[in-house]
Amino acid sequence: MAAAHLTAAKETTMTKIDPGNAAWLRAHNDRTAFRLLIEHGPLTRAQLGELSGMSKPTASQMLARLERAELVHAVGEASGSRGPAAVSYGIRTDRTTGVAVSMLADSLQCALVDATGTEHPIVEVPLTGEPRGPEDDIRRAIEAATAAGGAALSTVEVVTVGVQAAVWRERDSLSLTNTLPGWPSEGARARIESALGVSATIENDVNLAAMAERASGVARDASTFVLLWLGDGIGAGVDLGGTILRGISGSAGEVGYLSLPAGADGAAADATDLLGAPAIAALLGFDGVAEYSRALERLAAGDPALATIADRIALAIDPVLAVLDPQMVVLGGPTGVAGGGALASLVDARIAREAHPVLAVKASSTGSSAVLLGARQLLADQIRERLEARILAG
Repeated sequence: MAAAHLTAAKETTMTKIDPGNAAWLRAHNDRTAFRLLIEHGPLTRAQLGELSGMSKPTASQMLARLERAELVHAVGEASGSRGPAAVSYGIRTDRTTGVAVSMLADSLQCALVDATGTEHPIVEVPLTGEPRGPEDDIRRAIEAATAAGGAALSTVEVVTVGVQAAVWRERDSLSLTNTLPGWPSEGARARIESALGVSATIENDVNLAAMAERASGVARDASTFVLLWLGDGIGAGVDLGGTILRGISGSAGEVGYLSLPAGADGAAADATDLLGAPAIAALLGFDGVAEYSRALERLAAGDPALATIADRIALAIDPVLAVLDPQMVVLGGPTGVAGGGALASLVDARIAREAHPVLAVKASSTGSSAVLLGARQLLADQIRERLEARILAG
C-alpha cells in the first residue's frame, strides 16, 4: 500500500511542463478526457471526441496515452447502427483505491472507494475487546473494506477517517477523544501513514456529514447552512458557500459545550445535557444510552416528546443563528434522522422570524451513514486528483 504524495507530485511535475508547449497541451487534453470519462462513464473514441470537441484522431491519441499510463482500459463494445462495434473505454478502478472510515463508539463503518465513485458495500467492524489505536483500527477497516469490495490490499493508497473529535489538521492533533480509546492526542495521522503505507486524512465526523449534505442532501443549493448533529453528543458542521468552517484549531462547531438555561428554575446545562442520547432516551421513557435506539424508534413514530425536543433545539441553535445567520439549518445525526420532517417543522415554527425571516429548517436526507458518505465523497476527489497528477507526471 505504498502512498504517493500528491502535493510533492504536483510541485515536481508543474516545473516540467510550461503552459502552451506541446507537453502541456497533451496533458491538458488528457485531463479533459479523464474527467469526461469520470463524468459520463465508458465512452468510445467517437463519443469522447464529440464531448471534448476534439477530432477522432486526437481522441484516439488521448485514450492511447491514458491506456499506457494504466488509467483507462477497454471495457466493452458499443454497437452502432452501421459498421463494426466500437470499443468503449472506462476508468481503471483496480490500480488505485481508498477506504473511507467512520469511527463510532464501539465499532467502525468502512467502505472501499474508487475514482468512479462506485458504491461498494458498507461494512461495520466491531471493536469491543480488540486492541485499539489508530493503526490497529484503520488496518481492520482496510482489510474489511477491500474484502467486501473485492479489491487487493495493495491498491489502497489513501484513507479518510471521520472521528468524533476536534481535529487540528496542521498539527496532526486531536482533542475531545473520549470515543477513541488508544488514539493519541498528537500524531494519529502520522502513525497511520507510517504503519500502513497510506496517505491519511482525519476529519471531524460532523464536518464530513455536512460535506455529504452539501454534495447530495437537502443543502445542495443553500448559500450557507449549519448541520446540527444530534446523537450521543451534539455538534455543528458549518458550511459557508461550500467551505467548511473549522476554526484555527479545528474546534469550530463544538456546540455541545454551550451553556444553556435548562428551564424555568434557571439551572445551567450544556447542549449535550439537553439533547444528547441520555437526555433523549429519558424524555421518551427509557434508561440512558443503552436504550437510545429504542427511544429513537418511538421518536420516529411521532411521540409527543417531539415538541419538547424541538423547544430544546431552538434554544441550542439560537446563539449559532445569532452569529452566523445561515440560510438553512439541517437536523442530522440519529435523533435528527428519527425525528425527520416532523421535528424539523416543529423547530422551524420556533424560529424568531423577525431576526431570521428566510431561515429554513430541514431534516437531513443523507441517512444514517452521512459521515461515511462525506468521507467517500472527499476520498473520491482525492483519488481523482492523484490520478490526474500522474497524467502531468507522464
